[in-house]
Amino acid sequence: MKKLGLDITSDIASITVMAYQSKLQVIQRGKKNRQYYLICPAPLAAALELEKGETLDWVVLDRHTLEIRRQKAGPRKPRSSHE
Repeated sequence: MKKLGLDITSDIASITVMAYQSKLQVIQRGKKNRQYYLICPAPLAAALELEKGETLDWVVLDRHTLEIRRQKAGPRKPRSSHE
């Protein structure tokens, strides 16, 4: 993780940028039927508090930008004292 400083006055002193690489996987079933899988790395899923079965929307902003949005995030879990 790396931090980017802000030049504006804010309650937030810096923003943490999380960048994880993931390889696109393709499963070929028959001659024409293909399924593509993009795996979310466990540290990223944990940081976002993703839950099994949660519905996500995939939004194509342009040819190089894919945005993933939660339809509905659950209530935040309280953090333990060691985090």
